[in-house]
Amino acid sequence: MINRTNMILRQAESWRPLAFRADSGTLSRVHFALRRFLDLQTASIWQDLRRELPRVEGAVVDVGCGAQPWRPLFGPAAVYKGIDTADARENFDYEVPDTLYYEGSVWPLADASADFILCTETLEHVPETKPFLAQAARCLTPGGRLLLTVPFAARWHYIPHDYWRFTPSSLHALLTEAGFGDVAVYARGNEVTVACYKAMALLLPLLVPRGKNPLLGMAARLLGLLLSPLLILLAAIGNLSLRGKGGDDCLGYTALARKL
Repeated sequence: MINRTNMILRQAESWRPLAFRADSGTLSRVHFALRRFLDLQTASIWQDLRRELPRVEGAVVDVGCGAQPWRPLFGPAAVYKGIDTADARENFDYEVPDTLYYEGSVWPLADASADFILCTETLEHVPETKPFLAQAARCLTPGGRLLLTVPFAARWHYIPHDYWRFTPSSLHALLTEAGFGDVAVYARGNEVTVACYKAMALLLPLLVPRGKNPLLGMAARLLGLLLSPLLILLAAIGNLSLRGKGGDDCLGYTALARKL
C-alpha cells in the first residue's frame, strides 16, 4: 500500500490566504496594493483586468464575485451586478452585501440581459463546467463578451471544492462548444513567475500562521520576519516577470470570448 495520505479524505486546507476585503476606502486600497505585491496570482489577474474592465459599457454581471474585488476597475458606463452561490459563505468564506445569491445551476438572470460577464477564479470550483458556460451564453446579449480567469500552477484550494485545472486547449474547446467565438487565451506569467510563487508559498504561511498553537504561531512569525527580505525579493522578481508575454508554465490563464 502507498505510504502517503489519501487526499480524498482531506476536507480542509492546512493553510489558506486571507480572504479579500469587501470594504472600501484608503486603508482598503493600501491593503489591496500590498496584497497584489505579495500574491502573484492576484497581481497577474489585476494586470489583465485593469486593461479590460475600464472600457466595458452596459450591463455587467460578475459571476462568483466573492468580495467583489474587481468592481472598482469598471468605469461609469458599466452597470454592475454581482452574483454568487448560496453556499459562498460556507464553502468560500464570502458573504457580501449587494450580492445576489442563488441556489441551483440556473443563474438568476433573464435571457440576453448582460452585455459583459466577468468570471474570475471560479470555473475550477464548478463541478459541471458545460452547463455553467451554457448559462453564460444564455444570459449574454448577441455579441456580448465573457472574460474569465482560471488558475493553472496553483495549489489545491478551498478543499474539497476545487475540481479542475484548464489549459488553453480545453478552454477553447469548452467555450466554442458553449456558443462562443473569437476565443483568445492569454498566459499569466511564466516559469520565473511560477518559481517565485512556489518559493513564496513556503514563506507566507510563516508570516501569517493559521495554526491553533499560539507559541508555534509566534515562532513561525519570527522566522517569517527574519526571512522577509527574501520574500520581498521574490515578490519583486515575480511582479517584474509578469511584464513578459507569458509562458507554457504559468500561474493561470485569462480567456476572452464573444457570444455568437
